[in-house]
Amino acid sequence: MSETNEVPQDLEKACYEALGNVVDPELGLDAVSLGLIYNVAAKGSEVDVDMTMTSVGCPVAEQLLMEAQNEILKVPGVEKARIHLVWSPPWSPEMMSLEAKMSLGFA
Repeated sequence: MSETNEVPQDLEKACYEALGNVVDPELGLDAVSLGLIYNVAAKGSEVDVDMTMTSVGCPVAEQLLMEAQNEILKVPGVEKARIHLVWSPPWSPEMMSLEAKMSLGFA
């Protein structure tokens, strides 16, 4: 992410990187490593993110969605961020990064 207020050349990539700051307080891992981010799409200064949770009854879902929106809005050039909670495809441990799997004992 840019250190100045310049709009990053690849806004979607910058937003994806910003989502790495969203940490699940129960698991201690970020949303990207957990495989919770399904899609990031930028159109002009507006960004849409498709995000899921590890379970339908996730007790921190609202907090994670709010944090995701706040992190996207910190990216230079973003004026509007919409985080869409999606359930398809259903999340599974296979969606995690290798590091996350190892950290949680799945690898």
